[in-house]
Amino acid sequence: MENSMIEVTKLNGKKYYLNPHMIETIEENPDVTIQLLSGRKIIVTDKPQELIDRIVAYRRQIGITKQEL
Repeated sequence: MENSMIEVTKLNGKKYYLNPHMIETIEENPDVTIQLLSGRKIIVTDKPQELIDRIVAYRRQIGITKQEL
């Protein structure tokens, strides 16, 4: 599962694994809200930069190093 997902932590402290290809936006207001392409929203305790770093690491791991067109 770790190879195709990134780990996030919900407000209740539980770990959750998320497909980074499904993320549309990450908002901090003050809680961090991830909106998925499906419209579903997930509130997490992770900081936006931590999430971005995980997404970048995931993309490197699968061989995507440039922005897709």
